[in-house]
Amino acid sequence: VEGFSFFICNAWELMLKAHLVKIKGEESIYFSDKPDRTISLENAIKEVFTNNKDPLRNNIEKIIELRNTSTHFITEDYEIIYAPLFQACVFNFIEKMSDFHEIDVTNYVTQSFLSLVIKEDDLDPSLIRAKYSTETAERLLSTRKELEKLGKMNNPSFSIEINHNFYVTKKVNDADATIRIAKDGEIPVQIIKEQKDPSNTHKYSQGHCVKEINKILIRENITFEYYDPFCKKNRSQFTTGDFQLFLNFYELKTNERYTYRHIIGNHSQYSYSYATITFIINEIKKDPKNIIKSLKKEIKKRT
Repeated sequence: VEGFSFFICNAWELMLKAHLVKIKGEESIYFSDKPDRTISLENAIKEVFTNNKDPLRNNIEKIIELRNTSTHFITEDYEIIYAPLFQACVFNFIEKMSDFHEIDVTNYVTQSFLSLVIKEDDLDPSLIRAKYSTETAERLLSTRKELEKLGKMNNPSFSIEINHNFYVTKKVNDADATIRIAKDGEIPVQIIKEQKDPSNTHKYSQGHCVKEINKILIRENITFEYYDPFCKKNRSQFTTGDFQLFLNFYELKTNERYTYRHIIGNHSQYSYSYATITFIINEIKKDPKNIIKSLKKEIKKRT
């Protein structure tokens, strides 16, 4: 946790200062009254991201707060509450490195190394208070409460939930991993059903999904393309129409892994999990220049 916050802040500072030099000149990164000292990361962020409500800016500022926290307050359990911010911060950095400097980080670091693997556990307040001193425990719990409140903005630029989901399926090829359920099995497995809060598991609106898919297409340099017969030109932007096409073709609205239906009276509204975004990106990768045309053609055959 400490190492990550230190190194990611250092990376952002160097990248943002290079951007300021590029657009405003070298003097922009030095204090006017102390020309031998460069500005801090906090100053650079305010110069580049002027909207103090920007989720991306809020994300970095929260990680800076963690970096500046006294070492004796940092415990291993901070990993659990900060992991969603860390993951968003990595993706934000990749995006801005591409925007500001036209450098694709994935050319130097494979995508698999950019997705975080974290310790998974629940932070039970009673256990936390028993485990740590009063001051350390209360600081940890208040930090969690604050980040959870900010996380409710449901913006992937601020935080990305990291989930490892397990499903019972007979389709072995659809599984990321397999287990064997047997009385004499070496590893005991119990099948349970647990209600999940959709505001955590399916927190993306259609608009958020489309925006995130476009960001990933750019970040991973995927040459998505579709010739629009109405406009008579190619487009590289993934649209809400494309999103609905994927939902319909793959029947994602019938799969609770991807979609949650909110029913209010006679009206219903859908929200989506990050797995929906990942699924669509993986399908696009298979044939980015023809995927939309192919899906439209197959949909027509069904009607």
